[in-house]
Amino acid sequence: MTPIDHTRRFEGTVSLVTGSSRGIGFAIARRIVDEGGAVVLTGRKQDALDAAIAELGDAASAVAGRADDADHRAAVFAHITERHGGLDHLVNNTGINPVYGPIVDIDAEAARKILEVNVVATLDWTRAALAAGLSRSVVNIASVAGLGASPGIAFYGISKAALINLTAQLAYELAPGIRVNAVAPAVIKTAFARALYEGHEAEAAAAYPLARLGEPADVAGPVAFLLSDDAAWITGQTVAIDGGAGIRPLT
Repeated sequence: MTPIDHTRRFEGTVSLVTGSSRGIGFAIARRIVDEGGAVVLTGRKQDALDAAIAELGDAASAVAGRADDADHRAAVFAHITERHGGLDHLVNNTGINPVYGPIVDIDAEAARKILEVNVVATLDWTRAALAAGLSRSVVNIASVAGLGASPGIAFYGISKAALINLTAQLAYELAPGIRVNAVAPAVIKTAFARALYEGHEAEAAAAYPLARLGEPADVAGPVAFLLSDDAAWITGQTVAIDGGAGIRPLT
């Protein structure tokens, strides 16, 4: 086996990272670029994508649109084909959580929208990537909310539990050619998760044995590993990135 250059694991490769104008998605895109890869970003706002591209440089490009819009997906893969000719890696990072509160009170339309974006669109992006010649790996961004009860964000947790199972199903069906894995972060300091820690960060951090909340870079590193050939014999797995929360004593 040819030795892996761990500083240039993505040299000569093309990755698509959805929902990547900021936060976790942007950190993943930056890690790929830092390791020599080309990356295509997506997001809803063109100005945010422009700012991301300005920071990442010529190795990055972007297409704006909604994750659950089929026309947007078609435009993204047309761009990838024209600019790069093919695709090696896909990171399904886009997710929404528009509602908080008890699950019995959730609006049915909101519940459907969460599933549409967090689960169905992930499947649609993966299928479109395969049709466009995806050749190596997929990483889905799930959540620890999908691993157990998640008061206040329960339906978001349900969608992420479905995403974790979707990861396993895709890994089974696409092996041996394509590896499919997921990561399940706990609270990461992003605008998306701000409601979970803003104004009480010290209290929120105290729940973690590592005594702090996660940063986007804490997710980008494990994702880069799972995408890369360092993880060549890993598929169908979901890696919790939780600051040790999962090892807390039950009593």
